Amino acid sequence: MSSERPSLRSLLFVPGTRTGWLAKAEAAGADAAILDLEDAVPAEDKPAARRQVAAAVAAHTGDMALFIRINPLDSWAAAEELRAVAHARLTGVVVPKVAGPDDVRLADRLLSWCEREHGLPDGHLALVPLLESAAALHDARDIGRAAPRVAYLGAVTGRGGDVERAVGYRWSPSGAETLALRSRVLLDVRAAGVPCPVGGLWTTIGDLDGLRAFAEQNRSLGYEGMMAIHPSHVPAINAVFSPNPEEIARFERLIVAVDEARARGAGAITFEGEMVDEAMAVRARAALRRAKR
Repeated sequence: MSSERPSLRSLLFVPGTRTGWLAKAEAAGADAAILDLEDAVPAEDKPAARRQVAAAVAAHTGDMALFIRINPLDSWAAAEELRAVAHARLTGVVVPKVAGPDDVRLADRLLSWCEREHGLPDGHLALVPLLESAAALHDARDIGRAAPRVAYLGAVTGRGGDVERAVGYRWSPSGAETLALRSRVLLDVRAAGVPCPVGGLWTTIGDLDGLRAFAEQNRSLGYEGMMAIHPSHVPAINAVFSPNPEEIARFERLIVAVDEARARGAGAITFEGEMVDEAMAVRARAALRRAKR
């Protein structure tokens, strides 16, 4: 199932107590919304938020993918939370505070149990482990390989929060202090065969130029999308992680040129001043497929 997951450019967090904001997320153009039952919900409000989120998922009819960030899987209460929210209209579950592969395997078993209980196909629900400790970041490859349903995995760094405390970096707008970390985690995720790696976060709401530069840096590393905390960030993220018209036109020309060369029995050819071959055409075709989706 994991290899069939669609690429997602923008995954916007929405508080579990504010499910009415899903309309704002969809209006902003988010590819996905993450209904948050963890940090965004005070302890005393979690039971009510769980019911509210489950109802919102069941009532969802739009094209936007829906995820739920549950609470850490360290008690049976969290397992009951999974049972409450599992639904055919749910795309996946975001699991916080993952310590290593064993946590992923536990989440995978619980999700399989929920799928059978709700009559869903095995592997229907994607699993998004959050790498929020030094150990989890170090073991990204093993975490990515722990279950076939793992998708949308990557280094989610930012100002403050668990990752900064765990690693000890000093945040700067350029992101230079986490560049090596994001690069290494991305390589681990790709080596594990996990589809659609996503990064994040940009926490300064009003700094759209900084957000765009950070998103472009993530895209240049190989990430396919980013998590976001505010609807105003979605258009910039979508633009960065989408091929522009010029890129699409070049992909189309490149494919035609390579196909014509192959018909003549040629391999590598000169195309618009660069050497290209079938490998470049494969990448261009994949980019066009993502653009159409």
